[in-house]
Amino acid sequence: MTSEAGILARLRDLATHPAARGLADDVAVFGDLVLTHDTIVEGVHYLPTDPPESVGWKLGAVNLSDLAAKGAVPAGALLSLTLRGDDLWEDRFLSGLEQIFEQFGLPLLGGDTVALPSGAPRVLGLTVIGKAGATVPSRTGGRAGDRLWLVGPIGDSAAGLSLLADDPEATGLLVDTYRRPIPLLAIGALIAPHATAMMDVSDGLLLDARRLATASGCGLRIDLSALRLSPAFIAERGQHRAARMFAATGGDDYALLAALPPALNALTILKGTSVNIACVGELTKDGAFALADDLGPVPLPERLGYEHHAP
Repeated sequence: MTSEAGILARLRDLATHPAARGLADDVAVFGDLVLTHDTIVEGVHYLPTDPPESVGWKLGAVNLSDLAAKGAVPAGALLSLTLRGDDLWEDRFLSGLEQIFEQFGLPLLGGDTVALPSGAPRVLGLTVIGKAGATVPSRTGGRAGDRLWLVGPIGDSAAGLSLLADDPEATGLLVDTYRRPIPLLAIGALIAPHATAMMDVSDGLLLDARRLATASGCGLRIDLSALRLSPAFIAERGQHRAARMFAATGGDDYALLAALPPALNALTILKGTSVNIACVGELTKDGAFALADDLGPVPLPERLGYEHHAP
């Protein structure tokens, strides 16, 4: 079985240009441009029964979330569209993509189309280009003592996916969050100039926080009791330790995780915004990963989040 981490280690031998940032980040920074590419796969990142419009929206959102984590402004996109001979599905998919492009001012600049064999899962890719701000925080700049701030709720998307697994006809706020995540571009632009390190949370808070800490050469402490769960999540899953662990490992959140110096408070930087904001831990010197809540130390789960593995 080949792991995503193993493939990335091999790719780093090829990615020697300074713009690649050693593949230790979610974006490349080429002059004043920020570039990112994400792919979503049918049956992996979205359900075959999901509305095509939501698939188009999600493809745009997951890429724009990478720009949000760097404080960048959307400038253009290149689309890789696989065609399976279902004109109605593809038209509805493009309608969803058009919606998110219009909402966030992202022009389509080009791309590629290719036909798939009948019945093959769709593989859809998007490259997004952004204009960099004065500061483009990476994963690698965090320092021991920095506080870790989580901006945006986590757990809602995983809870929505769980509802759909039980009932493909399920509806409601959690399902909507799973299908149509909102990239926090305006929030990212506000916090990026102050962050020593920053990334979006796409594979699970615990896994992505460990990635940020490792890239910064630090250890990590996370307080599960500090998570600000949404009312919809609490109504569906509760807020006990198991529910909080579910939220912290679920993934598909597209919240932002920022390391800030101890003297800075994200609540002050983001004053007046309505998004969930919480200090959920800190970077440490010892290199260890510690997890706790109000009841005391919490054993690390076997699975910290979602990682890709080849069969």
